[in-house]
Order: sequence, then C-alpha cells, then structure tokens
Amino acid sequence: MKIGFVGLGAMGHAMAERLLDAGHELTVHNRTPAKADDLVARGAVFAQTPAQAAAGADIVFSMLFDDATTEFAVFGPEGIAQSLPAGAIHACCSTISLDQAKRLRDGHAKRGQSYASTNVLGRPPAAIAGELFVILGGQDETLSRLKSVVTAFGPKIFVAGNDPVQANLAKLSLNFMIMSTIEQMAEVFALNEKAGTLPSTMFEIMTGSFYNAPVHKNYGKLMVEGTYDTPGAPVTLGLKDTEMFLDAGHTYQVPLPYASIARDRFLAAMAAGDSERDFVVLLERVRQDAGLR
Repeated sequence: MKIGFVGLGAMGHAMAERLLDAGHELTVHNRTPAKADDLVARGAVFAQTPAQAAAGADIVFSMLFDDATTEFAVFGPEGIAQSLPAGAIHACCSTISLDQAKRLRDGHAKRGQSYASTNVLGRPPAAIAGELFVILGGQDETLSRLKSVVTAFGPKIFVAGNDPVQANLAKLSLNFMIMSTIEQMAEVFALNEKAGTLPSTMFEIMTGSFYNAPVHKNYGKLMVEGTYDTPGAPVTLGLKDTEMFLDAGHTYQVPLPYASIARDRFLAAMAAGDSERDFVVLLERVRQDAGLR
C-alpha cells in the first residue's frame, strides 16, 4: 500500500520503521530532514512538505506534538489536506484536544477525504518492537481499510466508536491514568522512604504482588532508578495531555479533581527546571514536599 508519514519524532520514526518492515511503499516528511536519513536508506522517499507526503497516498499517518503543529501540517498552505486524494485516509496518531479532533474530522469530510483517529498506547521502546496498543475511532468503512495496516504497530486494536473524537478522549483518559498512577507510586515511595524502606524495596513488593500491571512495572522501574534524563515522554508533554483531559471534563461537565493534582505536579516540575526530563521526575517533587533530599 502507498503510505505517507508526517512527523518522525521518537514515536513516529519507530512507527514508520514498522511500516517499512511490513513492506509498504513509504513517503515520509519531517521538519528536520536528517531524521529521515536512515528510512530513506531503507527505501522510503523523503517529501519536502506534508502535502508531498500525502500526494497519491492511500493512507497518510501523522504523529505530531500538539494541536498547533497538527493543524498547520494538515490544513496549512502545504498541508496534508491540500493533496490527499478523495477517499484516501488521514490517520492522525497525535494526542490532541477534542476540539482539534473535531476540526480534523469535519475539515477532511468537507474535502471528501476519509479521517480516523489512530491513537497509540506505549513508549518508544514498544513502538520499536511493534508492541503498541492501537485505539481507533472513525466510520466502519474507513476503519476496515485501516486495520490491516495498523497491525504493523502492534497486534491489539481497539475501536472506541464511529466518531474519531471518541478515540481521542479514550487516549487522553488512559494517559491520565498513567499520570495518576505515577502520583500514587510517588506518594507511596516517598512515605515509605521517610519511614526507612527504600523505594526499590517497595517496588519489589508492589510488582511481586497485586500491583504488577505494565504501568506499575515500567514507570515504577523508571522512578526507582531515577531515569529522568532520557525522556520517553517529557514533563511538557505530560502537562499538555493533562490539561487537555481537564478541558474534556469541562466540555462534558465532569469534575476531575485528581487531574488537577497531576497538573499542579507538572507545573511544579517545570518551575524546578525539569520541563524536558521524563515525567516520572514527578517523584522528586513529592519527595521534596516530604522533606527528602
């Protein structure tokens, strides 16, 4: 299948590699062209603009940082929507606001193009291994064409609903569960550390008993080891996603008090100079509140 891919950050690059591994004809675009060099060496074609990446494609994926970069890459003067063929699919993998998801859905529909939210769960190592979880939202016909392709990212696919926005809300919700679990573990580690039990011991007890889900094992390990400076997801990203989750609560009139706590932890981390460190650094803000060095 002829596929375009726009956005080659840590996640996007790994996902593009998986599409090449699956044998698809791939055209890629990234604001920093050098990030595509190894993909081009493997047979991908580099496009100078998102429009060029989408031209003639059956599907074009985008994996960009936020609403603004997504809006520009899709509806800007050289954006995806300018050249995506009628009926072809834009599959947006970015974690974006519900308002942005609606703009993508409606903007593509006006142009006769198909659109699906194609959200993924997992960090870059999972993307490299092809072990992401994929959450889809869109019309049945669009998703039926998309499913066989997204298996390149991971074997488990979920459909949130026929409205693409449903997949975006599901992703924001699950990201919030990661943030709140990190907050829980940080409080537990700090309290027990102050009582004389090392975080590594608490981690062993947790993951050796009931609290052995991947979110506990993976993020807890990063916290215990203090793996803050090789971020799979920086503090700025955590704050962005948490604030979008809070906005969704406002939209649907659902109070989200725990999300407010997570947002304040991220703001405290940014004030402490940790903006670009992995968001598990929230542990240090909890330890600081507890008077621990």
